[in-house]
Amino acid sequence: MAITVVGSVALDTIETPFGAANDVLGGAASHFTLAASLYDRVNLVAIIGNDFPDHFASYFHERNVDLRGLQIAIGQTFRWGGRYQLDMNTRETLFTELGVFADFHPVLPEEYRQAEIIFLANILPSLQLDVLRQAARQEGRTQLHALDTMNLWIETARDDLEQVIRGVDIVLMAEEEVRQFTGVPGLRTAARKILALGPQMLIVKQGSYGALLFSADGSFFAAPAYPLEDVCDPTGAGDAFAGGFLGYLANRLATSGALTANDYRRALIHGNIIGSYTCEAFSVERVRRLTPEEISARYREFVNFTHFEGVY
Repeated sequence: MAITVVGSVALDTIETPFGAANDVLGGAASHFTLAASLYDRVNLVAIIGNDFPDHFASYFHERNVDLRGLQIAIGQTFRWGGRYQLDMNTRETLFTELGVFADFHPVLPEEYRQAEIIFLANILPSLQLDVLRQAARQEGRTQLHALDTMNLWIETARDDLEQVIRGVDIVLMAEEEVRQFTGVPGLRTAARKILALGPQMLIVKQGSYGALLFSADGSFFAAPAYPLEDVCDPTGAGDAFAGGFLGYLANRLATSGALTANDYRRALIHGNIIGSYTCEAFSVERVRRLTPEEISARYREFVNFTHFEGVY
């Protein structure tokens, strides 16, 4: 089994009330890849400049990551800077320097197109559409296409974004983006509007409050966030959440060849687990050190603190 991800690899400069980090590994595809590779092989499609540090490239080599889709261009790697307020839910962008990412045109090697799961990380919707056209669905195989997006694309590229949504199985959106896209305050009503476009599932990311899963059959599931003692840096937590969620599904597909409703619910918990670990250190450092034993331990904690007897 394999997961193909298309997105950004970046160098981040981050300020929080608890510290700062300069030119650390960031980008949606980086956080997703290092999270999902804890569960299965990841094919990475992205672009970096010739200034990209070798020691960051080694992070991918340490994991089960195929880098044939990683383009290296002459110029600067995409850079982003941000500052967080005390509640860690409020973020100010200090600078964005696209560098070689401005001319990124994803090219999927043939093997990448056959992956069981293809994840369109947060990039321009027209690029996501291009990837969907390259991807191949095969009869008799369970294949999932999923996307993430952001408020900017809802504002500036809505038609393309809606077209991408119509072509995928799973949509991941932050809570405020769901309301922005649909113009509806109630999440269940908003979810129905998005699912009516064609996806089978909508994942609503709620940051420090957890996540919701809405299905096209009308069912839904809520998973709380893990209550961290300290939050160091939430950058990339949503991308790592997607990596844990889809990584678990890929692992289950490899094991059983099919997915059940309970698999998707467990995957939501795994997403929350990986997202929570991401917040414990700057950049990808906590996920780099993460072990299967730590994931299992936090999963057991989730089971314990969410379980109750269903007697009214």
